Amino acid sequence: MKIAIIEDELLAVNYLKNLLDKQNIVSVSETVVLRSKKQAIDFFENDSADLIFMDIHLGDGMSLEIFEQVELFTPIIFITAFDDYAMRVFRHFTIDYLLKPFEEEDLHKALQKFISISNFDPEPVLRSISTLRQDDSEVMKRFMVREGNKLKSVDEQNIAYFFASGKYLFLATKDHQTYIYDDTIKDIIQKLNPDLFFKVNRKFIINKEAVTEIIKHSSQKVELRLSPEPEVNTGVFISKIQITECLNWLRN
Repeated sequence: MKIAIIEDELLAVNYLKNLLDKQNIVSVSETVVLRSKKQAIDFFENDSADLIFMDIHLGDGMSLEIFEQVELFTPIIFITAFDDYAMRVFRHFTIDYLLKPFEEEDLHKALQKFISISNFDPEPVLRSISTLRQDDSEVMKRFMVREGNKLKSVDEQNIAYFFASGKYLFLATKDHQTYIYDDTIKDIIQKLNPDLFFKVNRKFIINKEAVTEIIKHSSQKVELRLSPEPEVNTGVFISKIQITECLNWLRN
């Protein structure tokens, strides 16, 4: 398994790596060390891990701010010298909360919790949720946008994609119109028809019918060509951790 350690203190990193080398509960094939909030955000935008060890106080800010930039569905074991964040961290996929200095036995117990949770098969639950989402009357079909001093209703079928830029979310239509939409990319995806829309990365939610071409640069780099073409210079790439799911969605 692949482990990510988000920790800015080198001594703490080496101590944890030494304990991980000595334990026999999980088999570690790769360890990625991320020593700042920025490094962690850059890494998780395009990569993933099976388990994260995360300190809370980093040199460039609080690690909890990482969750504001990227979506993490990876189990996390927090390692910190402060006990006043315990309630906040359990809002996320937290396995355990280890207070420094922790012992080898503490790590073993946390890893055993991780193994117990990992053995749970979520597929039946996810399938049920997916079915409920498709039948959910709360799924939005029409979207109100401002056009000058008027309000205009846009049907879901006419939306090519949503894209985030700076502090704003934009709605782009198939007839080459772009509007500011009053929402966030994180919230709007919960209101859309999952058969029609997919969040391909942290900036783009696309309509399946807007995809004109799929370019596979490598197994970990897949680009989508959309119509109308977005006003971005870097292209629209599927997040690495979502490539398989997104391609299956496009096939269906």
